[in-house]
Amino acid sequence: MEWVEIIKPPNSRSLPDVPTREEVQRLINSVYRLRYRVYFFALYSMGLRLGEGLALEIGDIDAAQKRVHVRQGKGGKDRYVPLPDATLQHLRRFWSSHRNPRLLFPNGCGNEASARTATSPMDRGGVQAAIKAARISCGIHKHLTVHSLRHAYATHLLELGVDLRSIQVVLGHQKPETTARYAHLTEVNRQQARDRIEDLVAGFALRWEEI
Repeated sequence: MEWVEIIKPPNSRSLPDVPTREEVQRLINSVYRLRYRVYFFALYSMGLRLGEGLALEIGDIDAAQKRVHVRQGKGGKDRYVPLPDATLQHLRRFWSSHRNPRLLFPNGCGNEASARTATSPMDRGGVQAAIKAARISCGIHKHLTVHSLRHAYATHLLELGVDLRSIQVVLGHQKPETTARYAHLTEVNRQQARDRIEDLVAGFALRWEEI
């Protein structure tokens, strides 16, 4: 019997499609429902994963320290992420529309009364469908998903001068190599992270009118 040498192909990892800052604003403002619009803005402005955003509760918001406690992220790890002023204002305004005693994004099927008493967050399938519909509606041809907002957050902070180590901590990456892939997408200079995060969303005009 002759043994045939099996050569394992090298690992390859494609870079994700990342929307520009203008495309992110256009994408989010093309979302039909306000609750999804605010939710997507929260994900983008804090670099959250889909499930982390859905799980946000009122008690996780620390307005005094300007940070959000992300509980049980990937790998069961907790972390704190910076909370921009614009995000805090939008979350407060949105919460006042439903006043659920615990959840920031309750599953209320679009009904204010049911949202107030809901005990579970919005449906994952619903938010995924909403971002897909918005992408088609605003004519963006990149392959974008809910997770693309997290990629955009990291990439845009790099463009604004935030160092990779700061981004690694905010994103909750265990390995620096995971964060380092964003360096392939842009050139950066070192700056202070918190100020740059404020710059990230300072000019973002979120549409509040229902369609």
